[in-house]
Amino acid sequence: MGTMLHHSVRKAAEKTPHKVAFRCMQESLTYQELLSRSTRLAYVLRELGIAHGDRVGIFLNRCLDSPAAVYGILEAGAAFVPLDPFAPASRNAFVLDDCGIKVVISNNSQRRQLAGLLKEAPDLNALVGTALDLSVPQHLVPNQAPLDSTSASRTDPHDLAYIMYTSGTTGTPKGIMHTHFSGLSYAQLSSDVYGVRSEDRIGNHSPLHFDISTFGYFTGPLCGATTVLSTDAHTKLPSSLAQMIEDEKLTIWYSVPLALTQILQRGNLAERNWDNLRWVLYGGEPFPVKHLQTLMQHTPKATWSNVYGPAEVNQCTYHHLSSPPIGDTPIPLGQIWDRTKALVLNSKDQTVDQGEQGELLIHSDTMMQGYWKRPDLTERAFYHDASALKYYRTGDLVHTDEEGRLHFDGRKDRQIKTRGYRVELDEVEAALITCIDLTEAAVFAIKHDGETILVAAIVSSSTEELYEQMVIQHLKKLVPPYSIPARFVRMDKLPRTPAGKVDHQSLIENEKRVK
Repeated sequence: MGTMLHHSVRKAAEKTPHKVAFRCMQESLTYQELLSRSTRLAYVLRELGIAHGDRVGIFLNRCLDSPAAVYGILEAGAAFVPLDPFAPASRNAFVLDDCGIKVVISNNSQRRQLAGLLKEAPDLNALVGTALDLSVPQHLVPNQAPLDSTSASRTDPHDLAYIMYTSGTTGTPKGIMHTHFSGLSYAQLSSDVYGVRSEDRIGNHSPLHFDISTFGYFTGPLCGATTVLSTDAHTKLPSSLAQMIEDEKLTIWYSVPLALTQILQRGNLAERNWDNLRWVLYGGEPFPVKHLQTLMQHTPKATWSNVYGPAEVNQCTYHHLSSPPIGDTPIPLGQIWDRTKALVLNSKDQTVDQGEQGELLIHSDTMMQGYWKRPDLTERAFYHDASALKYYRTGDLVHTDEEGRLHFDGRKDRQIKTRGYRVELDEVEAALITCIDLTEAAVFAIKHDGETILVAAIVSSSTEELYEQMVIQHLKKLVPPYSIPARFVRMDKLPRTPAGKVDHQSLIENEKRVK
């Protein structure tokens, strides 16, 4: 087993050089082609002065240039920093400045966005992989380059491999630092849990700047499998995405629940044949059980898995489902995987008993090194036990059941008090989504006339004028009276972060403007 992430590609190219490593639309890259392209890119980066430990930006959409960029940067001994082409130019400029990035890899499809980025980031030294009329020097990757001109001989697994910035819409973005060791540990553990093999065809739905993408980009090459990248167009057309899963004969799918819910609602799923799927993985946020039940009926040959883990630890738990769940009880986070330890502590950092609620803390080989240039945040993020073992504070509230499985209860920062009562907003959301004809829901709190009140944003197929009253009557059976929202807002769809999660902050700001 190699000690660095890019060793996976080298080993796969030696073993199965003509095996397809990545596909996108009708184009493919074999492992030999991926190795060749990444090696040539590493040569260009070294010629541009990129040294061991430097950071290089990747400004690309979902395309075959992305895996070549990832592994070319790693081959050069540098760390890659994914940028979101759809994010405001000012945000990407902040990342470039914060990471001291002087070289960015892009392509012609980003012409318009690049022009805007360069106005915000005038100190950029070079663009690689482009040939545009822009004000910064550009370099095309040659068809041939010396194969021994990179720093691939470096084998310190604790070298920085990549930095992923949080995708929140407010505040200063923070960069999560992962090493070759943490990234490769994730690839190894996930391949073990899901039995990934070279014959697998992995559907990669997430963009590179979202941590779920590491399954396709890291685990796939480690196992010599084929990763199929969905395009930006696919993600906007659920029917196209459903068709891709069938046409590409995918055996493993991994995405946020939203993508699967959209396929269920608008993907003509009844017409699709997904018999090749053996695993469907989802993560990022809880999956509405009623949607999960329906989807599982369409994939009788697949095992579903609830994947949990903040980007700071990649993944740390899993819970498999071989048949549709019964009832509407939320799906457990499940069990801790190998090479990982967990603590559940109260507000005084004391261990809680089984069934009691506390914050989940994780120590794992997949854990981040810390936050880039933010020692203050890094110090607050970690807890050290009596033996000095370091744990990441997830901020997630959980409890364990009699079988030792973890259950998600909400976020520490999503606990509020109203009229003297403590309310878990995530608990109210979970109850709300069980309502008939309701497809999406989000609950948030605002100040109104000096009082904290709950507001629910809902997406429903119902056209009945008294639908909100029906929802309230349903909630009265599930939550205490003080947990029932005082106001309901009907929406066509909920705002989402670039990672696909519900953007609660945007909802709060919109409500404030209305008020």
